[in-house]
Amino acid sequence: MDLIAQHPYFKVERTVTGTEQFEVEHDRIIYLYHDKVVTQHREFPTKIVMDFSYREIAKQGGILYLHTLQGVYAYTVKSSPEAFISAYRAYFK
Repeated sequence: MDLIAQHPYFKVERTVTGTEQFEVEHDRIIYLYHDKVVTQHREFPTKIVMDFSYREIAKQGGILYLHTLQGVYAYTVKSSPEAFISAYRAYFK
């Protein structure tokens, strides 16, 4: 299981109580291996991964999209994942 590339993403958890709202940011990493893509809670075999794309949001990071045969999954990133996407396309396309 050789690691090809990895990129950090984050998830914001919001909790609302009767009088307050709390936000907790969880830092996570998406990993690209030769046989699968792994996130915090999911694993995707590379045979169902079609592509990755990225949409920048106001120069403050953006959304990394994982396109699969099961649907599209979105991951919020703080920095451009272009190196991650390039590694995927070089290895699998």
